[in-house]
Amino acid sequence: MSEESKRREALIYHAKPTPGKIKVVPTKKYASQRDLSLAYSPGVAEPCLEIEKDTDKAYKYTAKGNLVAVISNGTAVLGLGNIGPEASKPVMEGKGLLFKIFADIDVFDIEVDTENIDEFIQTVKNIAPTFGGINLEDIKAPEAFEIERRLKEELDIPVMHDDQHGTAIISAAALLNAVELAHKKLEKVKIVISGAGAAAISCSRLYQACGAKRENMVMLDSKGVIRKDRENLSAEKAEFATHRKIDTLEEAMKGADVFIGLSMANIVSPEMLLSMAKNPIVFAMANPDPEIKYKTAVETRKDIIMATGRSDHPNQVNNVLGFPFIFRGALDVRATKINEAMKMAAVKALAKLAKEPVPEQVNIAYGETRLAFGRDYIIPKPFDPRLIAEVPPAVAKAAIESGVAKKSITDWEKYKDGLLERLGSDNKLVRLILNRAKLAPKRIVFAEADQLNVLKAAQIVYEDGIALPILLGRKETIKALMKEIEFDADEVPIIDPKTEEENPRKDRYAKVYWEQRKRRGVTYYSAQRLMRERNYFAAMMVNAGDADGLISGYSRSYPSVVKPMMELIGKAHGATRIATTNVMMTKRGPLFLSDTSINIDPTSKDLTKIAHMTSQVIKMFGMNPVMAMISYSNFGSSEHDRASKVRDAVAYLHRHYPNLDVDGELQTDFALNDDMLREKFPFSKLVGKKVNALIFPNLDSANITYKLLKELNEADSIGPIMMGMRKPVHILQLGASVDEIVNMTAIAVIDAQYKEKWEQENAEVK
Repeated sequence: MSEESKRREALIYHAKPTPGKIKVVPTKKYASQRDLSLAYSPGVAEPCLEIEKDTDKAYKYTAKGNLVAVISNGTAVLGLGNIGPEASKPVMEGKGLLFKIFADIDVFDIEVDTENIDEFIQTVKNIAPTFGGINLEDIKAPEAFEIERRLKEELDIPVMHDDQHGTAIISAAALLNAVELAHKKLEKVKIVISGAGAAAISCSRLYQACGAKRENMVMLDSKGVIRKDRENLSAEKAEFATHRKIDTLEEAMKGADVFIGLSMANIVSPEMLLSMAKNPIVFAMANPDPEIKYKTAVETRKDIIMATGRSDHPNQVNNVLGFPFIFRGALDVRATKINEAMKMAAVKALAKLAKEPVPEQVNIAYGETRLAFGRDYIIPKPFDPRLIAEVPPAVAKAAIESGVAKKSITDWEKYKDGLLERLGSDNKLVRLILNRAKLAPKRIVFAEADQLNVLKAAQIVYEDGIALPILLGRKETIKALMKEIEFDADEVPIIDPKTEEENPRKDRYAKVYWEQRKRRGVTYYSAQRLMRERNYFAAMMVNAGDADGLISGYSRSYPSVVKPMMELIGKAHGATRIATTNVMMTKRGPLFLSDTSINIDPTSKDLTKIAHMTSQVIKMFGMNPVMAMISYSNFGSSEHDRASKVRDAVAYLHRHYPNLDVDGELQTDFALNDDMLREKFPFSKLVGKKVNALIFPNLDSANITYKLLKELNEADSIGPIMMGMRKPVHILQLGASVDEIVNMTAIAVIDAQYKEKWEQENAEVK
């Protein structure tokens, strides 16, 4: 994609369908006049009067306790510099989005039009009663230090400048673990800090709090080593000035144990790296390009422990590991500030989490057999679902113990359970799927590539490294559309099965197909004719190993696409049924619905197969399947055949898969409401567990439910995911959106990864 095309895509993303990235949504009912009279006049007067008597009751009656202000004057934005308050707003909205999806914290972004310290501080103080916390963002140094210091002193809510403390907290956790792996002592290591801005100063201070010695630190700015004999040093730089008679980074690196990079790209040479001490620790955190390239560094020093700010290398120092969870813990105990004890608690919680066994979901997301504490894993991954249950409690406890909390927590396990529940409202599974696909992209045939939306999806998966697309369709049309959307990729194959140039391949495919089905009424001539059809041609490409998977169905009815797949691809080894599941991204988390597309009226035996296949798909994403077999009745309340077939399927699953969390027959509300289930049916295997899959008794109920959820609740859907096929074949719903096609392509890639792994394992057994 050209730079101009990337620019246009970014602008469209921010402009359509609604300008910006965040919005305000009601949390109370508002349908009736009674609701409105409670929400506003006259009912609103009651909480107002209560808050007038005791302002702390604002936390009880308003959203203040879960509301953070992300505030900036736009003087130090990303790598853009001083671009002003209006231009900084997209960044502040983005920060608000991260707060929401990682810790379920609501945000108002506030852009302040002043560079005067006193004016800025007064503005924040004037609006502070609205918020439970203040996140300062992208304010240039040295003003940032003064602004944060004074606001922390003058306000009674948590204030944190994330540019300073976010990187400090995450890198300090990584440093503690790196020093341990290097068999060194933090109080003895020699540290070089390249950069002297807000982040570098905060990092250096926090490293000292962790045990590092100031006399063992050398800090550099754009002029070189910051020495005691340098004139006109700011107070912050003077704090870290060295007595050593050295001037350059090259001199500072000799014998150093640790390099902390918060400066600019490519300033560390291999020679400098070689001059460092044994087991050097290098945190090259300049973005997007680090102070030394990761590949260069690990090839230069085999004993290196390295971290960067990039997601495509091990040990990413990512601020999103910190600020959402720190504010979450601070808000939940109504802390009056974020103090050193709370920051240190976050450091230790992150460092400790990296040493614990990693959930399978995280291993899957990063394509690892088993992530384990070591040189390539010294800090948790952003996808780790345990972060919200570990970091906020640590921060909250530190706030309570250090005397800055106005509210206490007595039942910590209940608090952790509540934190985990907050994860349900975002699309973490989508990010996991896309990330997992990128680790080992596969060749995916797009059978309708001359459709604009399909081609747009192919462009995205190609440019994002999700898959290696093969485009089927009319060449002239595809090339014209590619030019229109600036899809520049000469290496992406474009194949038109109807052209003469594909005759040799068509003849080869036709011969194979005819040999397979010549005793089922297929002539060689009819086989040749069928190979002109894209779905037959695409399926044969996958069968022949010329592609790893295929996507089709955008412009044709589901049954018409399923037929050639069943004829050519067929069922997987041991599978007696084909079925589909749709993953719905709901407020309570991912919910798998089966079977949404294939089996019209499955028998009891069919339902057991569908349930078992669904459980395997759920496990593929690193989740534990908890499945409810859905009916209009509850546990034998009806003797009708439609209810009894579900009951029989459950009985079979209980006998043959006793460790599988499945139960029924159940009405949907009982399956999804644990309190109702516990009260009426305390004997159920699902009591106390969060159901993440619904197995429906027929196609009507499953298909209607998933489409209702999608349209009425605006729940994102991934699917239908084909289950039981021999090869990775996935069929879209008619008119699927670009995002849906991208997500399904990622599913096809993951499916191909798993089938390849299964074939390799079985080949080894043989």
